Amino acid sequence: MRLRSLLFVPGDRADRIAKAQGLAADALILDLEDSVAAQNKQVARENIASVLKSSSGGPKLFVRINPLDGEFAADDIAQIVPAGPDGLVLPKCEGSHTVEALLALLPADVRIPILPIATETPRAVFGLGSYAGCGSHLAGLTWGAEDLPSSVGAVTSREEDGSFTPPYELARSLTLFGAHAAGVAAIETVFPSIHDLAALRAYASRGARDGFTGMMAIHPSQVPVINAAFTPSAAALEHARRVVAAFADNPGVGALQLDGKMIDAPHLKMAQALLARSDQD
Repeated sequence: MRLRSLLFVPGDRADRIAKAQGLAADALILDLEDSVAAQNKQVARENIASVLKSSSGGPKLFVRINPLDGEFAADDIAQIVPAGPDGLVLPKCEGSHTVEALLALLPADVRIPILPIATETPRAVFGLGSYAGCGSHLAGLTWGAEDLPSSVGAVTSREEDGSFTPPYELARSLTLFGAHAAGVAAIETVFPSIHDLAALRAYASRGARDGFTGMMAIHPSQVPVINAAFTPSAAALEHARRVVAAFADNPGVGALQLDGKMIDAPHLKMAQALLARSDQD
């Protein structure tokens, strides 16, 4: 499943969902949690269920349910799962045991990929290495930089220039490594400045450079920028093909020269991974 861009859409806004389905996002995250007030939860469930049942083509449709330990999750699951979402986004996830708790609530014959938001509580940070045990059930692993600082009394998670302060840079890094340890997609968190597309481009490009394979979005204007950042360039793909070909032409050799630089097994692995992601497009 290609997941470069995942756009949040409030579940109680049927008009926005309809517009978002015509965008180039790889997936929509139809939201039942933070963007929907308590009195609108049921309307949002009904909107989302209707969209899921009538959908034909377009972006993949994920649904962010409410936290499992709250009052709304049971109704979310009961009304959304039968409608057939492409995935469930699990907020306030604190490790593989939270994923397993969600799996226990699903019908035995239903397999829905789960995307945990894995850094929203202090306890969650210590569970980021646990997802390998449930990787086959995951669509990826992502993180958030808003709930965590509020849960520890921090003023902000960001420096004045928009970069993360050290505690939240750590959470980002551990999410990246946790995802790759589980063998699933690492999804970068949202960029809150919706009108600064130049800064978004730099942020998304940094994520792709560091090993994330996609990113969540909070505004339609962010989708093309994110897609571009997480789509390998023609030059990068050609270089990857040449790396693979160089090792194929020299079987049994551990290190080679290509364009005046040494390449070895890690370079081959990176090239193969890049080509594999490209094949999903």
